[in-house]
Amino acid sequence: MAKKEDKIPATLRSFAVLEALVAAERPASLTDIVKTCALPKPTVYRMLAMLEAAGLAVRDPGAARYSPGPRLAALGLGIMQNASLSSARHAILARLVEQIGETCNFTMLQGGEVMYLDRVEAAWPLRMNLTSGSRVPLHCTASGKLLLAYLSKPSRDRILANISYQQYTSSTIANRKSLEAELARIRKERHAIDNEEYHAGLVCVAVPTRNAGGRPCAAVAVHAPVSRMPLEKALEHLPLLRKAAEAMEGTFEKSG
Repeated sequence: MAKKEDKIPATLRSFAVLEALVAAERPASLTDIVKTCALPKPTVYRMLAMLEAAGLAVRDPGAARYSPGPRLAALGLGIMQNASLSSARHAILARLVEQIGETCNFTMLQGGEVMYLDRVEAAWPLRMNLTSGSRVPLHCTASGKLLLAYLSKPSRDRILANISYQQYTSSTIANRKSLEAELARIRKERHAIDNEEYHAGLVCVAVPTRNAGGRPCAAVAVHAPVSRMPLEKALEHLPLLRKAAEAMEGTFEKSG
């Protein structure tokens, strides 16, 4: 008589293991994955070895725990940048720029930095030149602090322990204790600000975009020179930012 797991194609069993790695709040042990996938330990062990060899999973040095590998991260990024969806997201940003009159962007975490997935510039001569694929620090940008705030505590603690806390301006948060207090405020108020913390004279406000499972996975933000848009004025655009973020969530649903 065939075992239950034999009725499930090997490809789908591998996919279940990948899903378990992605959903885990910390590097997952073999036992963790066995429980999540409801598969025999030898089967999961073989799958992990295969996924590790393919760069889809990585094993922590000195520990029998596994995390998503670089190839899997690249695949996820490719999905986010897929042309069939990026056009819809670009249109959402373009409409937001028309409404606010300032540059808006769509970002996500990539490693220990924020990466710009898309950006629509306002028609002003004074602006910051950042294109899709550009990366900025976490601790001094609105999107970075927002995305960091919504990570699970284990993931957040790992990043906080390794941030350099470089001080870009006199307003940059330059220590972990202050940053943790700011992250708590962000979780309570559901938005983040950059009050001239990365570039003197520039302010930014960001709100979360959630995936189909309800987890914050990206950010929609507006930024502008403080001379044109003081922080108080930028905060007045929160309703428009939240509406755009909800529209972005519709594109995640389409991507299934």
